This record gives sequence, C-alpha cells and structure tokens, in this order.
Amino acid sequence: MGYSAWFQCIKGCNERYPLDEVVYQCDKCGALLEVVHDMEAMKKTGAKEWMETFDDRIHRNIWPYGSGVWGKKEWVCPNIDNENIVSLYEGNTNLFWAERFGKDIGLENLWIKMCGNSHSGSFKDLGMTVLVSMVKQMIANGKNIHAVACASTGDTSAALATYCAAAGIQSIVFLPRGKVSIPQLIQPIANNSLVLSLETDFDGCMEIVQKICKDHNIYLANSMNSLRIEGQKTVSIEIVQQFDWEVPDVIIIPGGNLGNVSALGNGFLMMMELGVINKMPRIVVAQAERANPLYLSYRKGFMEFKPVVAKQTLASAIQIGNPVSYEKAIKILETFHGIVEQATEDELANAAARGDKYGMFNCPHTGVALAVLFKLLKSGEIGSKEKVVVISTAHGLKFTDFKKDYHEGRLEGIQSQYANLPVHLPADIEKIKRVIYERIEKEGGTH
Repeated sequence: MGYSAWFQCIKGCNERYPLDEVVYQCDKCGALLEVVHDMEAMKKTGAKEWMETFDDRIHRNIWPYGSGVWGKKEWVCPNIDNENIVSLYEGNTNLFWAERFGKDIGLENLWIKMCGNSHSGSFKDLGMTVLVSMVKQMIANGKNIHAVACASTGDTSAALATYCAAAGIQSIVFLPRGKVSIPQLIQPIANNSLVLSLETDFDGCMEIVQKICKDHNIYLANSMNSLRIEGQKTVSIEIVQQFDWEVPDVIIIPGGNLGNVSALGNGFLMMMELGVINKMPRIVVAQAERANPLYLSYRKGFMEFKPVVAKQTLASAIQIGNPVSYEKAIKILETFHGIVEQATEDELANAAARGDKYGMFNCPHTGVALAVLFKLLKSGEIGSKEKVVVISTAHGLKFTDFKKDYHEGRLEGIQSQYANLPVHLPADIEKIKRVIYERIEKEGGTH
C-alpha cells in the first residue's frame, strides 16, 4: 500500500533505524527513539476515507482488522506481514457514559474508557500486540532472538507473557518482590514466562533488564521501546471514533512510566495532521503522591526533572520514581497545555470505591485518576459542562486484595468512607427483612 514507518531520534539527530532493528536509543546521542510514519503517503488518502475504513473494520473477522489495534494497521505498524501479526483481537474496549456518577460529582458529561476489559486485563495489550508481532516478523526474517524481556509492576508482564505464549516465544519478566498483586503475579506464571522476583523496586528491575537486553538475543519489551507506544496510541483513535469522530474536552490518564501519556498524545497529533479532527483535548496526568516525579517537575514549569525514590503506594503499577519516557511525556503535555495533579493514598482508595458504587470495578490507578478529577472539578480547572474521559487502565479483578482490605478497613491510614461489608444474620426472616428495609431506607429507595 506504500505506507512505511521507522525509528527516529526524538531529539532531532535525524538518525533513522528500521523497525526490525534491535535498537532502543539513538546511537548518536543516547536519546529515546520514536516511531515516525510517512505522513505524506498517508495524506494521499482523505480523512473521510480513513474514517470509513476504520469504521468498516470494527468487530469484523477479516484477519487481522477486527482488532482495535490492527484495524488501524496503516497508522500503527504497516511494516509487519499479516501472517506474522500476533493478535488476540485486543482493543475496541467500551467507552461508557457514567451518567449517575457524573451527576453525583457535578459533571454532566463523564465517560470512562475501560481499557482493562482486554485479554490480559489492562491497556498494555494494545502495545504488546505490536511489539511481539514485530519480534515474530524479525524471527521470520532470520533475526536470532531467543526471548523477550521486561521489567514490570504487574500489567506489562501479564501482557508480554500472554502475547509471547500465543506466539510461541519465550518471555522473561523481572518483578519487584512483594510489590505485585497475586493476580498479577500468577498471570505470567500461568503463561509459561520465566518469572524473576527480585529484591528491589521497579526502577531496580528496569536497570537490570536493560543490561540483560544489551545482549541482542533478548529483546526489550518496556515502553522505552516505542513499538509499544504505537499500539497504545490507538486509545486516542478509539475514543474519538466512539464519539462519532468528535474530540472530548479533557482526558485524564494515570501516569507511571509515562509511555501511555506520549502514546495518547501521539494518537491525537496523527489524527490532527491527517485532517480527521480539528481540535485537541487537554491531557491530565494523574500521579500517586508517593511516586510523583512528573508532578514535581510540572510544579516547576518542567524546567527540570528529577527522579524520586518511589514509596510504596496502593497504585502499585505506577509506583515508579524514574520513568524512562518522561521526555516524551513532557513534550506531549507542553503541546496539549496539559495538567499534572497528584492523589494521596486516602484520596485514591476512596475515589476508587466511590466509582464502584456506580457500577465500575476500579483498579487503584483508576482511583488516582478519579481523585484527580474530583480535585480539578473543585478548583474549577475542569468545568461542569465539559466532556471528560477518564482512562481506566486495568481491571479491578487484578486488585481484589486492595478492595477486600478497603471494605474491611485494613488499609493503613485510609478512612474507608464507602465500606460495604456483608451482614451476618441467622436464617430468621424477620431479622432479614429488617436489615433489607433499613438499607433501602438509608439509600433512599430505587433511583
């Protein structure tokens, strides 16, 4: 079809590398790379035709276009042969109008993008399908790759293990011991990954995996590899597509290693350049107060960025003090007039539980985003009539211990405002009726 893409230095060295080369940083200056597309070739297709093409592919079974990622193949990674694509038909996750929840917090137009409703339970599937597909393409082309590795706080390892298992490629995951939930730990174990549980934090795991992957027979799967970003940017396209190609006013996304922030922005930038949209949203990055290097940099106008030692937080997947993608994230935030805000442990836990009362089942990281939404509504940074999308990054079933401990009041320093415990009763119909009617009266009946 004449479309192509390549790696290019983000700092303007003009160094280019093919997407099937084992390279993660610019050989000339050491900066991160980004995937750059031949936009002139894509502009030969009009915006209306692109929209019709993408709309026509949704939920179809013509391989691989039913996938939410590969339905936009030309915009993501046109260099991969269809027979080497490793897809579980990820993406196309639901975007729902949280009407009752929005009214409760004073927001008319609140929407939740449920990225956790994916095969491995998080948005990381969107990037991993692209990366593992490229590895399969490289192996088919004769590259000697023995395994794919990542450092993870849970979700990345689950996605990598899932897609490598589907592809028949060995995965290796480096996890900080005792800092990953049991459901997240068991996912790579079940998918035949080599799981290395290390006595360090995520940043320590990240340092080690980069050293391991200097041997080019083991391929690096963390988000400093911008193939991941290409898959994750489809979240932007999906949101606009689900709004019939209209752009929301504000998007709030939890931020840890910050690859998702640059991915979100890149999707909108591509749509704008190709004429699919004519305005940009504001992007808000939500960080946990105990792992907040981007927030601290934002407070100083991004004049400097200093890593921090991340403290233990309930939002374990974003417990990252030295994010590798901070330069990309700052660039996006400056372009989108972005905001960075933080949430305390008490704020994120109660925000997650408050959302659950309205039919959600939130991971603690979505709780961070919701807590930040509450703050920005209160301060007037977000108006009550704006259309706001909160990115829910992972499924709450990965964090059942967090939810159980919240409702049992066992989370240290957390006042569980929305605790809801089972009521233990004898099998006495009158006592049961009394409890039922008390609850109905307390809740004000059905509404």
